[in-house]
Amino acid sequence: MARGNTRQRIQDVALELFAEQGYEKTSLREIAERLEVTKAALYYHFKTKEDIIIGIFQDLTRPMDELIDWAREQPRTLETKQEILRRYQDALVGAAPLFRFMQENQATVRELSIGLTFKERMLELTGLIQEPDFSMTDRVRCVSAMFTMHAGMFFMQNVEGDPEEKREAVLEVALDLIAQAHRAP
Repeated sequence: MARGNTRQRIQDVALELFAEQGYEKTSLREIAERLEVTKAALYYHFKTKEDIIIGIFQDLTRPMDELIDWAREQPRTLETKQEILRRYQDALVGAAPLFRFMQENQATVRELSIGLTFKERMLELTGLIQEPDFSMTDRVRCVSAMFTMHAGMFFMQNVEGDPEEKREAVLEVALDLIAQAHRAP
């Protein structure tokens, strides 16, 4: 098996176990047992549980980093900001397992080095969809557009309906908020 595939399997199994029994209660030995490998084989890829989580975080947030890099290079138009929201929604869907982990292990996340960098990404993206001359109301609309995306990930799971229809509705509301912020005063 290629190194990348083994690393991915370790991360997937670790996330499964963290979800089942919590980060604190999961040991490297249990991860190795679930994978049917030795602890030494696991150590070859990751020395600690924190290394595993940081690796997962880096892999699942890479699309967000790529989005930020892309957005910085684009004209600051309404169309660009709407595309940022579309791409951000895709990145959120891809990172869903990580967000579940973060939600269920908030105390652990605060102690790990991943918490702050996620906040920094959010602040950066929020800054990229608003303008310095926006009114306070329009700034709130932009911040609300980002939070609408997050609400779509977490809270809409509890709302009955087709998942794709819910995803489209969340995006539509976020896009509307950005469009309202761009209206001429």
